[in-house]
Amino acid sequence: MQNRDLILGLDTSNYTTSLAITDIGGEIILDARKLLTVKQGERGLRQSHALFQHMENLPALILEAMKTADKNRIAAVAASGRPRPVEGSYMPVFKAGVNYGKVMAASLGVPFFEFSHQEGHLEAVKHNSAFSETNDYLAYHLSGGTSELLKVTNGQINILGGSRDLSFGQVIDRIGVFLGMAFPCGREMDRTALSVRDKLNTNSTAGKESGSYSALPGQEKIDTTVNGNSQLLKKIPVSGLEINLSGMETQCRRELEKGADPERMVFALFRHISSCLAVLTERAVQESGCSRVLFTGGVTASSFIRNELETFFKSRSFEGRTIQIMFGDPALSSDNAVGISYLGGNSLWQSNR
Repeated sequence: MQNRDLILGLDTSNYTTSLAITDIGGEIILDARKLLTVKQGERGLRQSHALFQHMENLPALILEAMKTADKNRIAAVAASGRPRPVEGSYMPVFKAGVNYGKVMAASLGVPFFEFSHQEGHLEAVKHNSAFSETNDYLAYHLSGGTSELLKVTNGQINILGGSRDLSFGQVIDRIGVFLGMAFPCGREMDRTALSVRDKLNTNSTAGKESGSYSALPGQEKIDTTVNGNSQLLKKIPVSGLEINLSGMETQCRRELEKGADPERMVFALFRHISSCLAVLTERAVQESGCSRVLFTGGVTASSFIRNELETFFKSRSFEGRTIQIMFGDPALSSDNAVGISYLGGNSLWQSNR
């Protein structure tokens, strides 16, 4: 009989239907996703609408999986059943993946495992990284619905801080939609911020613009001139390890309504997000004594934010130790089922030892 060496994972977040298959060696056999449809101008979906779309999307993804891999090799099925691994964490959209997963597992005669969406994000980035054998680290989960700073010890996740109101992803999406971009807006907003940064670098090199652009921690004033008056975004306030982001959204909208250049405003927003994360990270390292930091979630797929932080922390240290930050493949930073598949494999292989 052929060895059962594959794990099928399902994740049904608020905006992506995901299915993945990985093998015992950690290779990704299939990473299939379908974005949920959001009408132009809208900033999200009701849970009932998202759940309906997941139920529509899953059959096609499952059929693709059965064509890609021999079903007789599937050793277990895993799914995300809630947003976070804490009591009371619940969103109806995850019922779609759990229900399909349980039926598939029963049909194949294999075990079913359930994890949280957040655990899947962490594992997707950690699994094949330099942190793969690390049991004690700090982590960010930065997405459209969550902006949390976490401490992970032997698989146990504790919240150290993060946003007390909006998430970074919500701010980015809301400003993007306000500018007429299609939801979700992260990729287009990131491209815009990178374009402005590159223009500033080019102009500075050519001597056409005073004050060159540089990476953190300079916090140079960012010119978003409106009718001859320089309107500057204020920094995101950081209190301990907590932040509030609704004020940043309000600032951006107000200045855009006054006539601020949209591209410069996007650049300013991404600069302030990067700076805020740099401050939070240094404080968290100092308070926890842990100098390894994992960045996960869709916001961390931003090339702009990644470059800013990697440059800033390249030479930073804590008590003589380098502060080691780790970003994953951008494709595994956004919502996916790869991490859930990995977690299912971890549980199965460990139970069989």
